[in-house]
Amino acid sequence: MSLKRVRNQPISLFVNGTLMRGLPLHGNLAGAEFIGVAQTAPRYRLFSVRDIHPAMLAAPEGNGVAVTGEVYDINLGHLQRVLEGEPAGLGLGVVNLEDGSACLGILWASSRPPAMAIDISAFGGWREYQAAGGKEAVGAAH
Repeated sequence: MSLKRVRNQPISLFVNGTLMRGLPLHGNLAGAEFIGVAQTAPRYRLFSVRDIHPAMLAAPEGNGVAVTGEVYDINLGHLQRVLEGEPAGLGLGVVNLEDGSACLGILWASSRPPAMAIDISAFGGWREYQAAGGKEAVGAAH
């Protein structure tokens, strides 16, 4: 069997937490090409995990929100290194964007929210949640 069709072209990756520009794990994306800020389709819930990082999960139909994040083009070798640096529980999945396109993205690997996580979906994104004051702002958003 020939593998002539296997390519090492960049793929698009949606990130919604500490990998974004100016945040603690952004250095893990060094060398990836920033494509732009994007929003998901309204199909996700966003949780704060101990106010350290977010966890985005697919939501039941009709119960999701659009989540703001960033899209990068990244090659597979670099993606592997990024995933190795992600907090436990986060992994890779397909993310639907508001424009109808889809790309890979960092998601919570389980179908259940992380233990003791706070639903921050009402903020629409990790930056927005942090700008509002973190967990102290959760009561104000509900």
